[in-house]
Amino acid sequence: MTPIPFLPTLNALLNLTAIFFLLRGRMAVKKGNVTAHWRNMTLALCVSALFLSSYLYYHYLVGSVRYEGNAFFRGVYLLVLIPHIILAVAQLPFIIAAVVTALRRKFTAHVRIVRILWPVWIYVSVTGVIVYLMLYVFPHGPVA
Repeated sequence: MTPIPFLPTLNALLNLTAIFFLLRGRMAVKKGNVTAHWRNMTLALCVSALFLSSYLYYHYLVGSVRYEGNAFFRGVYLLVLIPHIILAVAQLPFIIAAVVTALRRKFTAHVRIVRILWPVWIYVSVTGVIVYLMLYVFPHGPVA
């Protein structure tokens, strides 16, 4: 039993919420609605920051969580987890750069950054939910 058993679920919900705001922000800017884009991306950033804080706190208390499934599904889990971790860490300076360039109204630089960053951020958020499902909802693989 973990000291705070609801935190993994909260973290997955925060990831889902970030996905929602990232998608809405992207749709808004494609429609030319800069105000809605700014609002949704700011919310995505805030939700992602809450996620990171909650995630780090949880793992500070609990340590790492071992996958309990069979060897095949453990391999699948690691194929999802490893790039998820690498990209999650790698995206942080690019998120900061995207925010700074937007605040400075350097939109050409901002667009160059987010063309790569946005799909990575979505990928990290989606695979975060998948990792949660594999660890806590279906820890022994899919139901037969």
